[in-house]
Amino acid sequence: QVQLQESGPGLVKPSQTLSLTCTVSGGSITTSDYAWGWIRQPPGKGLEWMGVITYYGSTYYSPSLKSRASITRDPSKDQFSLQLSSVTPEDTAVYYCARDPGDRSWERYDYWGQGAQVTVSS
Repeated sequence: QVQLQESGPGLVKPSQTLSLTCTVSGGSITTSDYAWGWIRQPPGKGLEWMGVITYYGSTYYSPSLKSRASITRDPSKDQFSLQLSSVTPEDTAVYYCARDPGDRSWERYDYWGQGAQVTVSS
């Protein structure tokens, strides 16, 4: 029913800003009480929650990323986006967008995109 798809450049240079967009189909990003999040997985490592934007537009970020991460949304397009500034090779990962069914940990998110590989390299 609900489908999410990530899009954006797969290669970013160090010190630049990583930008990804998630397009939601089969649902509205303004429907209560859902929230919309970003999670990433570096190669050989586990999943890392990055942040979320609620259906009413509030944002919450992982403390380790809050200084660099920004999540925005465009309700007219049912899209939400991630910007991660000042990237380094340590930011290389598969990036996922996903739906939070209601103030849940990322392990309980119910719909996920297929993931987008982003490589940070010069």
